[in-house]
Amino acid sequence: MTDQPSNANESLESADEALRRIVEGFRRFRQDVFPEQEELFKKLAHEQRPRAMFITCADSRIVPELITQSAPGDLFVTRNVGNVVPPYGQMNGGVSTAIEFAVMALRVQHIIICGHSDCGAMKAVLDPHTLERMPTVKAWLRHAEVAKTVVAENCACSGRDTYEVLTEENVVAQLDHLRTHPSVAARLASGQLFIHGWVYDIETSEIRAYDAEEGRFLPLDGAKLPMATPRPRYLQG
Repeated sequence: MTDQPSNANESLESADEALRRIVEGFRRFRQDVFPEQEELFKKLAHEQRPRAMFITCADSRIVPELITQSAPGDLFVTRNVGNVVPPYGQMNGGVSTAIEFAVMALRVQHIIICGHSDCGAMKAVLDPHTLERMPTVKAWLRHAEVAKTVVAENCACSGRDTYEVLTEENVVAQLDHLRTHPSVAARLASGQLFIHGWVYDIETSEIRAYDAEEGRFLPLDGAKLPMATPRPRYLQG
């Protein structure tokens, strides 16, 4: 019992230090970074025209703007546990509304779903007992169950690590869910929207992207640019 006050104090000090670093970061941004890009921020104050929507995991190690070297205003980013896209109609929540807004209002031309290495969500999908005290996370990750089933029935003969295959299959599953959204389906059919599935490796910086034609993940910076977009049926003149 005598150790509890000391531990509590250490915890408070750690929390104070974390907040102090965040505030100091803001001060550096306002004093050093903002002045250099003030014209850009003045333009962005009145409109946004992002090139792409980027759906990725909430993991703190994944920074879409850093990975793609994008400027403010370039990416419309949506983050959640496990880079999940619920099928249309099942959950009228933040991801679904963000997709509809990005496609219908912002008219983005690309949607990227990006998974990553060492993903805690994918580990939890493989071992759901770790989520017994996190019922909302457990419910949310049911949207990854299709990937788990695919892996369970096919991974034994693949010769690859189950976790690695699951991470990729989850991206493919979420691409399938994405196509159930009416706004997405309509613009895919007309060739006005392109979808992509990536897996980012934190340790090496490699990105592997799903290629629908070959049915597998290929290096994003390889000889061929992998594309997950289905062939359009109603090309606009």
